[in-house]
Amino acid sequence: MTETARILLVEDEEIIAIVIRDLLVAEGFEVTICENGVDAWQSLQAAADGFELVLLDLELPLMNGMQLLGRIKSNAAFARIPVIMQTAHSDKQSIQEGLSQGAYYYLTKPVQPEILLAVINAALEQSRELAAMLETVSRAEQPLSLMKSGSFCFRNLEEGRLLANYLAKACPDPERVIQGLQELLINAVEHGNLDISYAEKSALLLAGSWQEEIQKRLQLPELANRFVEVHFQRQPEKLVFTIQDQGDGFDWRDFLEFSPERVFDLHGRGIAMARMMSFDHLEYQGCGNRVMVCVNTSQH
Repeated sequence: MTETARILLVEDEEIIAIVIRDLLVAEGFEVTICENGVDAWQSLQAAADGFELVLLDLELPLMNGMQLLGRIKSNAAFARIPVIMQTAHSDKQSIQEGLSQGAYYYLTKPVQPEILLAVINAALEQSRELAAMLETVSRAEQPLSLMKSGSFCFRNLEEGRLLANYLAKACPDPERVIQGLQELLINAVEHGNLDISYAEKSALLLAGSWQEEIQKRLQLPELANRFVEVHFQRQPEKLVFTIQDQGDGFDWRDFLEFSPERVFDLHGRGIAMARMMSFDHLEYQGCGNRVMVCVNTSQH
């Protein structure tokens, strides 16, 4: 990371806490350590300039990690802080529970330094991008309120993020929708048009070369002219977004829920998070290169 980030490390094992703190400090992060969930919650509330990320042990005294996660995600002041859980056990049920409550990622102990840093950097980058988009949304007018329907085309990730920002303004709750739209538009580029497989993205993220590979493939003659098409339609009680890429599709059924087989991967939760958090309905169609999502307006 090029910017300093404040990290709250909640870990009751002193040796592990010191090792992780020293690793993160060497990378330029500011680290505050709490030994239990109660102290961590008080630190969150007391921090004047806030924490950008929480690294949270599952098993803690006084208040366990799952209880603290619930408090963080149910409080509007802290809900957008990415929380990375650490556990010595691979209990799939509790892991799925944590992911469904909003945990960004799970790490198993002993933590591998390169995995920890990759996950932290990915979480901070995504969190900062989302914060920038939400700030733009909160300041912007909503010209889409007058639009009945429209079509948009884009090629790269930057254009996809800008379009997600713009389309979110049409929704009653832009902050709820914007991250889900971004996930789907980015998927349409990287996994759809650019043919980056799940395994390839895992390796690229770990190597820190994902962005470079995206730019490389955007220049390939066989991929350079591909685009993603987005249709917007305002219906009496809902907004409908249809996203179509020009790839060969994929087996989307494995990605609609949080999969126990992928809980420790560096990615793969975007579609499930979008379905759960951002939209009232999500449906993949055909071979998987077309997805339709709905946002209800009648209840607002």
